[in-house]
Amino acid sequence: MEARNVLIERNLRLVAHVARKYQGTENDQDDLLSIGIIGLIKAVSTFDCGKNNRLATYAARCIENELLMMMRTKKKQAREVSMYEKIGVDQEGRELQLMDILESEPVDVLENLEFRKNARTLYEGLGRVLDSREQNIIAARYGLGGREELTQREIAGKLGISRSYVSRIEKNALKKLRECFKN
Repeated sequence: MEARNVLIERNLRLVAHVARKYQGTENDQDDLLSIGIIGLIKAVSTFDCGKNNRLATYAARCIENELLMMMRTKKKQAREVSMYEKIGVDQEGRELQLMDILESEPVDVLENLEFRKNARTLYEGLGRVLDSREQNIIAARYGLGGREELTQREIAGKLGISRSYVSRIEKNALKKLRECFKN
């Protein structure tokens, strides 16, 4: 335990170095350092010197992964908006909520046709350019074919692979699908 604490203390500058890459983002520097230290602690706790890696290399990757995970979580939370969110006060002094001012938009026939055309292109591309594993991951990730939308972590658990591998497969599959829309 004492050796672990010494390793953590002596590698705190590595955390600052890795966190500096994300300094220009909207994240607070103290938050970046705190999350980076969590990554360092995990790295020191799980490091296996028998794998012929340097601790600093392994720790830098763990720190970066923690920081990226924090940013993904913040990005996901930023997209969540409540219909009951207070947005101001009306002329009579009553509080207004988002749901009070939302109106349904008139249906745009051309937009509807474009959407259907894109959906058809997407579904045709799924079978034509993706292998079965890619199809399965994309369908599960985006809730296609009436499926429930799953996170990369949930998909990884079901398939018995890592979340980062699911992420790579998803990224490559989306790249292939984009090509379907260029033609």
